[in-house]
Parts: sequence; structure tokens; C-alpha cells
Amino acid sequence: MVTTVASPRKSINTVFQRFAGGSSQKKRKYDVQDDYEGEGTVEMVQIGADRTKNVLILMSDTGGGHRASAEAIRDAFRLEFGDEYQVVDPFLDLVLIVFLCLDHFLSVFVKDVWKEYAGWPLNDMERSYKFMVKHVQLWNLAFHSTSPRWIHSCYLAAMAAFYAKEVEAGLMEYKPDIIISVHPLMQHIPLWVLKWQGLQKKVIFVTVITDLNTCHRTWFNPGVNRCYCPSEEVAKRALLDGLEESQTRVFGLPIRPSFCRSVLSKVPSQGRDFLDDLRVELEIDPALPAVLLMGGGEGMGPVKKTAKALGESLFDEELGKPIGQLIVICGRNKDLVSTLESLEWKIPVKIRGFETQMEKWMGACDCIITKAGPGTIAEALIKGLPIILNDYLPGQEKGNVPYVVDSGAGVFTRSPKETAKLVAEWFSTKTDELKRMSENALKLAQPDAVFDIVKDIHELSCQRGPVSSSSFVFTSSFSSLI
Repeated sequence: MVTTVASPRKSINTVFQRFAGGSSQKKRKYDVQDDYEGEGTVEMVQIGADRTKNVLILMSDTGGGHRASAEAIRDAFRLEFGDEYQVVDPFLDLVLIVFLCLDHFLSVFVKDVWKEYAGWPLNDMERSYKFMVKHVQLWNLAFHSTSPRWIHSCYLAAMAAFYAKEVEAGLMEYKPDIIISVHPLMQHIPLWVLKWQGLQKKVIFVTVITDLNTCHRTWFNPGVNRCYCPSEEVAKRALLDGLEESQTRVFGLPIRPSFCRSVLSKVPSQGRDFLDDLRVELEIDPALPAVLLMGGGEGMGPVKKTAKALGESLFDEELGKPIGQLIVICGRNKDLVSTLESLEWKIPVKIRGFETQMEKWMGACDCIITKAGPGTIAEALIKGLPIILNDYLPGQEKGNVPYVVDSGAGVFTRSPKETAKLVAEWFSTKTDELKRMSENALKLAQPDAVFDIVKDIHELSCQRGPVSSSSFVFTSSFSSLI
């Protein structure tokens, strides 16, 4: 099946060359069939009165959650509506260029404030984010110091003054009927562009918040048509920040359809055969309970210490055999993979690098140890996994701890030894507690969230119809209007 998307490789040259200092090329009036770097055939259609509706997803790789949510929404659109929508792939040039531009402002902003502490040139948002989360106090200060409305309004206006034309160029090239933002910095500037283009009442603009409980105030812009909130707490914050109740919907965090459509209960006697088959497929012991240890995409946190503690606690010295097994997902941290593989283990241990099929690894395990990332928590809840949270980022992840703990779906401890002790008890003397937490996790899960979101966007879209191609023209004096 050919996937219909809008390819920006050639149509975005004007933006890229402008940013890079090159001369602009003449824009094309029609899209043509093209191949996109080995991704397969990309079918393009002439833009006309009967064209399918274009969906533009704006994201940034500052943390894996934004990319995962964008992918989930894209895939859900394709599953639910097929070719009715052209979903602009969120990982192509437009978004990358937009955020490359934004990064240059943000890099200067952060570097100016923290030069004497960090002294590192922040080249793009992704590296800036990774640097700050490794220095959590820096991130904590940046998060809270930019939260007041007057402060973030000022720096967003400054970004718009420098880079609004690049954003405008991209929007005009894509001619979107629907814009979906899954990043807190991608509401204000696109909405300003739509306002000055006279397109606010034509183009649907929605925000999908990818922070589970506590979140930054830049997520909230009263100009959106919808603000999809993952929890009631986030919806309350949205109302306090000026959104109307009619603008908010609480559906949950959008998780990849592969998770939503492969739900496996951890309750004994349910799904046992499937669980055994899955463990055989993944080459892990079907008979032993399994704990999944994660350190995020970058393999951060006390993964090594926790793994070693689990290696000791899950081995019964009296019986001389293991009471459980360990799966460690190290992400992109190749050094961590090498270190763990070099150790001698008393229990069965599976060491993995970056994984793209986490639904299988979560489905094969009985509990999970992870930092309080919203996407991982939502995925674990869908799989009915009791959660041991061992760390969190200050700011947006802090509220995720009570979200899990107060619901009885998990516990929080930063101690590797305490973590290992808890898992050993769950696998031996406190199996009832493990079962109860699994049931609570399933109650808290919202597996249909991504489909509820795209269906609601579809309803909004049906009320408006496609935007006329002639509506998208460049505003020669846009920067003077900011």
C-alpha cells in the first residue's frame, strides 16, 4: 500500500537556502512523485479543489515523547481514514528547519544566561535539551524561570521577530488544512502567522500536550481550536491559563497504535499462552517472572547500579537458583551495553540497545523500572505493568510521580537497593501486591487516546472542509506586524 504524504524535499528549498544563506529557487505549482531517501514511494497529488486535506504535525526531538506522539497521531490518521488525509510526516525538512531556526535563538538565550556555569555552545534544541537534562538543576531553573506569562511571551515574540518568515514560508508551501502541535514552542508563532494571513478561521489548529501531569505554560494558547489534555490536572491548568472548557478535551496521552492494539493482561490465567509465545520469540525464559529496566532513549540514570542490585536480589542463595530474570534496555548508550555485557550474572539477563518494538518487551515483562517519562508511563499502564519510578526531571515530570503512586499503579524510590528488594518481594512473597498494582495500572490506562484525538480532529475538519489553495500567499511585510 502506498502511503500518501507531502514531501518537502524539493518544495522547501526556498526556506532551507534562505536559512543557509543560499539563493532561493522558484516554487513549484504542482507536486510530483518522488522517492524520499529510501523510505519508499511517496505519492503526491496535484493541489486542487477536490484535494485531500493536508495535516501538518509540528514537533521537535527534545525528548523522545514529542516524536513518539507525532508518530502515533500520524499512524492513527492513516489507520482510521486512509487516504482521506495527507499527513505531512513530522520528521521531514520543514519541522527540522523550523526548529533549527528556533534553536539558534534558544541557544543564545540559554547560553547567555548560563554561560558561566555551562559554557557549552548549544547548537540545536535537541542537544540543548540533552545537555540540560543531564544537569537537572539547570533544567529546573530554565523550566520555572520561563514559566511566567510575561517572560515566555517576550522570548516567543523575539523568536517570531527573527524567524516568523521561515515558519510562514513552510506553512505556505504545505498549505495545511490542519496543524497539530505536539511541542510547547510550536503554538504561538504558527498561530501568529495564521492570524496575519487571515487563515485563523480556515485552518484548524490543535495542540496535543505530551506531558502527563505537570507541564510548562507555553503549552497553552487560547487561539487553538482544541487543546488535547492527557489528564484532568492538565485540563485544569489549561482553564486557568485562559482556555475555554469547550476548547479542551481529556483523552489521554497518544500512544502508538501498536501498543493500543496489542493489550495483554498481566492478570494470571489471562493471556498466558500469548505471553509464553512472546517470551519464546524474544528468547527469554518463559517460566521466570521478568523485570524490565529502562534508562530512556539515552540510557540515563542509575541503570548499572540497579541492574547489579537486581542481579543479586533475584537470586535465591538458599535454593541456588534465580527467582526472576532481567531485561535491560540501554537505548543509544553503547558504553552501558558493553559494561553490562562484560559482567557475570547469576540470573538470566538480556541486554538490549535502542529498541523500536517496546510493546513486545513490555508485554513480555511483569513490572518495569524507569524514570518518570510520560510516554513510558502511559505505555506501561496500557500493558498493565506495575511501575517503579527511580527518577524524574524537575518541572514537567515531577507530577508524574504522584500520578502513578497515588493511583496504586507503582512506587517511587531512587535507591537501587530498595528497588531490587521490591522486585524480589513482588516475585516471591508479595505476588498479590504485584497483581493488585497491575490491575490498577490497567484501570489508569487510556489505550484509545490517540484514536479519540484523531476522530475529534476529523469532526472539526468535517465542519470546515478543505482550505482553498489560493488562500496561501506570502505576506511581504509579516515581520513588521509582530
